[in-house]
Amino acid sequence: MEFTMDYIFQLIDPALIGVLVACWVIGYTVKQLPSIPNWSIVFIVSAAAILLTGFTLGWSVESLIQGILVGAFAVYGNQVVQQTQKGVEQNKNA
Repeated sequence: MEFTMDYIFQLIDPALIGVLVACWVIGYTVKQLPSIPNWSIVFIVSAAAILLTGFTLGWSVESLIQGILVGAFAVYGNQVVQQTQKGVEQNKNA
């Protein structure tokens, strides 16, 4: 079994795309606050994802798992963008 973006999207309920976008915005906003350490952002985004998913789908074990998946995907997506930007900058300077 290969873990591709399509496979991951099959795991996440399509109703949660708005939650995913909200998590990206929350993560970006929290990153701009100098009083919050970087290591805590993943926990803040994950907690927000679980809460927003619970409100969207209702409170159940499935919504908890969906919230964890959405939070993880939001953090992963952010890291892909950041690491790609760093790679492009390094290639420009090389």
